[in-house]
Amino acid sequence: MTQQNAGALALEEVTLSLNGTRLFSPLSITVPSGAATTVMGPSGCGKSSLLAYICGTLEPDFDTAGTVSLANEDLAPLPPERRRIGILFQDDLLFPHLSVGDNLAFGLPPETRGRTQREELIAAALADADLDGMADRDPATLSGGQRARVALMRTLLSRPRALLLDEPFSKLDSDLRTRVRNFVFAHARANNVPTLLVTHDPSDAEAAGGDVVELL
Repeated sequence: MTQQNAGALALEEVTLSLNGTRLFSPLSITVPSGAATTVMGPSGCGKSSLLAYICGTLEPDFDTAGTVSLANEDLAPLPPERRRIGILFQDDLLFPHLSVGDNLAFGLPPETRGRTQREELIAAALADADLDGMADRDPATLSGGQRARVALMRTLLSRPRALLLDEPFSKLDSDLRTRVRNFVFAHARANNVPTLLVTHDPSDAEAAGGDVVELL
């Protein structure tokens, strides 16, 4: 896939509060283009809520403070669709009624024109994920690792300016977990996308290879 320079993802003095209770201390992080930072902390400390805040999908019940910027652009005024932030969850969230190729097509940016260009981009993504010839497959026939790779390629096809990972490896067995997370981090680096991972697993943080921040 074509490399891009997405710019740094920067959080400055970010805090989230719910019903008057602050979830964590003010958080300042800078994730350079192509690098990965891991956020760790116990369940309920606000890790997933932090990602939702960055994406612009945080429930209005929360009170927020601080700023989030991407490539020096303040994200606060932008609706989620204009932030161009990709996110992967524990579940791959592939559409069961669509083929693998159609799932990937869903990630193509609006400026993609013509059937030929769409098919070329999908074929290139499948080849990049070692899934050549699987465009017509039903996602239900894929292995867990294959489904995870399709989910990642769908996200990368949308050309995100940043990538958020909400414990996407937690349901995979040990061997598959290693292969899939190496695949994810390698592709994020190759596309110069700043990546923010939240996880409970120290081995995920080690695989990410960047700074580790504990939510307190």
